[in-house]
Amino acid sequence: MSLSTSAPAQAAVVDRAPAISIRGLRKTYGDVVAVDHVDLDIADGEFFSMLGPSGSGKTTVLRLIAGFEQATAGSVTLGGVDVTRAAPFERDVHTVFQDYALFPHMSVLDNVGYGLRVRGMKKAERRERAQQALDTVRLGHLGARRPAQLSGGQRQRVALARAIVLQPRVLLLDEPLGALDLKLREQMQVELKQLQRELGITFVFVTHDQEEALTLSDRIAVFDAGSIQQLGTPREIYENPTSAYVAGFVGTTNLFDAATSQRLLGVAAEHAVRPERLRLSPGTDTEPARPDEVRLDAVVVETIYLGTGNRVHLRTSDGVELVALEQSTGSLDTREHRGDDVTVRFARADVVPLTSGS
Repeated sequence: MSLSTSAPAQAAVVDRAPAISIRGLRKTYGDVVAVDHVDLDIADGEFFSMLGPSGSGKTTVLRLIAGFEQATAGSVTLGGVDVTRAAPFERDVHTVFQDYALFPHMSVLDNVGYGLRVRGMKKAERRERAQQALDTVRLGHLGARRPAQLSGGQRQRVALARAIVLQPRVLLLDEPLGALDLKLREQMQVELKQLQRELGITFVFVTHDQEEALTLSDRIAVFDAGSIQQLGTPREIYENPTSAYVAGFVGTTNLFDAATSQRLLGVAAEHAVRPERLRLSPGTDTEPARPDEVRLDAVVVETIYLGTGNRVHLRTSDGVELVALEQSTGSLDTREHRGDDVTVRFARADVVPLTSGS
């Protein structure tokens, strides 16, 4: 029996009943509100991320879906079945934690097959299914090893194999890449996305890393103070943030309060513009701004070399702090230096109105 299924077409994913449906979900611990009336549908076969800082409520929502916590109010439905009061083992989900919790005395193959053993599956079938799961995560040749003989990335894949061997409808991942170094984490992001597409299982991924969420997700829910601040595709979240909080948390941005927006744009409301949208030219040019752009005189406060480009911190003549991102041209001569005068231009179309409060 193969573990792999063909990845569903996007249109088909949209048409199916939600894999997870949450309504009015609330969780309190005494006077502390951890989750505050969350409504959410996650499509079947979707890679969905819950993004936010520590204490934002994202992990609590994951635990409520898994059944590790009981909701104070609201409901959790999996595949059309209300599981709000069901025990974890009664839910068709499996959770992968940052701590992989592999049994050190067991072989990799036996670790992967342990859940099937608990379910009473016969040894021959159990080992066949476990081997298939290891093959799926490209570790089929390491089944005889012990966890201590594996790298961090390999142990992470064993934990995934142990989860998918049970063929859950939903796989919950609680910051599973957090313990890995940067290079390995980036590699595992690619492998995790490929694995999800191959299996067609719904993945719900919790992370505080905005780049990780943008890289992996079909959709993202940005959390703060126990509530979803914005829900959308990675492009929607990044290109069209609806609040100063989302604009500032997901990537770097230039935020203009109402007073600054009035001076620069002629509109007294909060706005944001991403650093890569700013264009810099050396010195103070005299060419006036076109009707479709904003032109500012500024001085370079600091330049930070990023390898792929420069992050340039600026201050305008009237005290507005800006950040610009310039792609590397391979020439050090084009780099702005501290104290240099520059002209800043950006298109009015690249300025995003923030429709909700910060």
